Amino acid sequence: MGATAEQYLRQLDTGRRPDLPETTAGTLRLDVRDDGSTDHWYLTIADQHVQVTRSAEDAELVVRADRAVFDRAVFDRMVRGELHPGAGLLRNEVTVHGNVQLLMLLRRIFSGPDGARHPRELGRAALAGRTAPAGGAVSAGRAVTTARGGRP
Repeated sequence: MGATAEQYLRQLDTGRRPDLPETTAGTLRLDVRDDGSTDHWYLTIADQHVQVTRSAEDAELVVRADRAVFDRAVFDRMVRGELHPGAGLLRNEVTVHGNVQLLMLLRRIFSGPDGARHPRELGRAALAGRTAPAGGAVSAGRAVTTARGGRP
């Protein structure tokens, strides 16, 4: 089982995050309800860095899960990569107020499922691991050779 939203946000590294666009800057506030109280997490994004504080200040985007059925579990699922923020919005699991474009940054800020890798990493690893046998290439599980013994 993965981390909760609170655990993840508390330990979030303030270092450079190359997965965030260089030109994106903004503020987000996550309102996480639990047992009748609301925790406010304030994220400041600038220059590929994310700073997390506990504050109820106004932000460019406020995201909350305010239906008793969901509450904290919605943010926990986002952190674990089980719920895309856009899907949560479309399903009315979260409500937003402000600049909705910033909502998509949550997907890049939250780590995703355990063991997840970027698709490009998988492609590069597959290409690096692919070697052609001497005298031919492999196609659909069988060797293919050409008249000169090279690749087709």
